[in-house]
Parts: sequence; structure tokens; C-alpha cells
Amino acid sequence: MASNEVKLLSSWISPYVLRAKIALNIKRVEFESIPETLFPKSDLLLKSNPVHKKIPVLIHGDRIICESLVIVQYIDEVWASGPGILPSDPYDRAIARFWAAYIDDKWFPNVRALLVIEEDEAKKATLEQITEGLVLLEETFTKCSKGKKFFGGDNIGYLDIALGCFLAWLRVLERITDVILLGETKTPLLFKWALDFSSEPVVQPDMPDIDKLHEYSKGFSQRLKAFDKKKK
Repeated sequence: MASNEVKLLSSWISPYVLRAKIALNIKRVEFESIPETLFPKSDLLLKSNPVHKKIPVLIHGDRIICESLVIVQYIDEVWASGPGILPSDPYDRAIARFWAAYIDDKWFPNVRALLVIEEDEAKKATLEQITEGLVLLEETFTKCSKGKKFFGGDNIGYLDIALGCFLAWLRVLERITDVILLGETKTPLLFKWALDFSSEPVVQPDMPDIDKLHEYSKGFSQRLKAFDKKKK
């Protein structure tokens, strides 16, 4: 490897970038955060991630790593300078990966969809799916945490990062819809977990400001709608 220099193509609004930042913070790795405009995408991003053309992209010397959960696993395996992120037990590691995939493939797409859905019935159905997913993740938290503070036990782990990166956007959706999605009534354990996660020193400095993110979401939802129409 030509250099150990670490750079991260990033954006403050991206929950996926937040995953990489938290992992780097846990491992106490110094890195340069390079802001990405996205509209339009920079030449550096297109060159670094020609397949998906998405952030985050981790540049570690002459190595380029793409996709947020892949980046988190890479960071965990390369640097021994902080606590382990993935569970050490093979079964627990498999379970964490399974639920991280569920969050990305099944749960968060509903959160994103809520930013562009206009029909009332569709909104109601999507809100129900989001809430049902959180109840399921509450049950998962009980099993994975084994009575401790985080999904990963005493310290923030892989599944904490996978879900926790979306907390700011979830709070923005609560403001937009005027519906409590993550509350003490239906998901008391996740509610407490969210407070603990957000206040951790490896998370708090990089967690987006809710007011600022809410303001940004007004224009962002319009861009999402335009993007979705182009795909049809």
C-alpha cells in the first residue's frame, strides 16, 4: 500500500456516511472527510465508485472500499486500535449481518418512500410498515443485547451502527407526519437505546442536527420525486 492516509467521500445528510464515520471514531482512526455535492456528482466519486456512484467511499491509501456496511466491516478488520465492532462469535456475527440486511433492504426503503408518497392511504400503510418494523427490531434488540445497553452489548456494535445511522431521519419523519415512530409506548427499549446511542462520544459529534436536516428535507424530497420519476 502506497500510503496509510484515510479519506472518506461524505455528505452530512447521508446516514450511510454516518456509519463509516462512527466506525472510524470507534477505532480512533484519523481521516479526512471530503464533502460530496451529489447534485451533480463529483469526478472523484464517479471514478472511485463507478458501479453504484454512491457515497460513502473509503479511500485507504491506494485501496478504495465502497458500500457502507462493507466499509464498516473493513474498518473493523483492518484497525485494532479500538473495540471490536462485529460480534466475535460466528453465530452472533451472522445474526447481526442478517438484521443489518433487513434494515437496509426491508425497513429503511419505507422510511425513504415516506418522503415522496403523496396519497393518504399509501402514507398510512407505509407508516404502519415502519412501526411494525421497529417493533420487530425491539424484539431483536432484546435477543441481541442480552440485557445490556446496545445491540452489541456494552459497546456500540455493527447492528447499532446499521440502525442508529437512521435516527436523525426518523425524527425528521416524525415532524413531517406528526406521528411518533420511535416512542416509549410501543418500543420502550429502542427508545432508550436511541437516546444512549445518540449521546455516545463516537456518535454525537457527527449526528446531523434535526432542525437543519428537517429544513433540508423539504427540497430533498422534491429531488427524490424527480429521481424516482426518471427511473419509471
